[in-house]
Amino acid sequence: MDLIDQAAASDLRPLLRGPSRRILPVLVLPLVLVSSCAAGVWLWANLEAVVEKPEARDVASTMSLSLEDRAALFEINWAQQKTGDEIAVLNSRINALRDDLKGILDQITMLTSRIDSLQSLTPVPSAASEPPLSPARAASSVARKRFRRSKPQGPVSVGGAPVIAGPKRAEP
Repeated sequence: MDLIDQAAASDLRPLLRGPSRRILPVLVLPLVLVSSCAAGVWLWANLEAVVEKPEARDVASTMSLSLEDRAALFEINWAQQKTGDEIAVLNSRINALRDDLKGILDQITMLTSRIDSLQSLTPVPSAASEPPLSPARAASSVARKRFRRSKPQGPVSVGGAPVIAGPKRAEP
């Protein structure tokens, strides 16, 4: 019988040890989940107490200040609000100007396309009829035309007295 008892005892020990190790994670996981959910519910219910409002901090900090400091703080807050309002007005003006510029850009684009379409309809003068002048030649011809001396076409007064034109001679 000793043999049977030893065989039975040896079979029971691994069976008893195996499930005890497997049960531990199964029991711990739900316990962690339930505790985290409870903490979340408590935090949600007491959110206002956990997160202090900035207004409450401002009121508490201003009570400890002197009258002059409170007045200065009030003026600074008022100036910040006024500046914020001015910035909002300027932003609205900038947006209006952007819209105007977009409209002008659309008009310029439309006019450019019209000009291109009109230029494609008009015939282009042929370049073979008149050879282009070099830039130096073109500039010199314009300068010559400007500075040519004009020839007088009649009697010229040198002393400033009026000249009376006489009868014209017939050319032979």
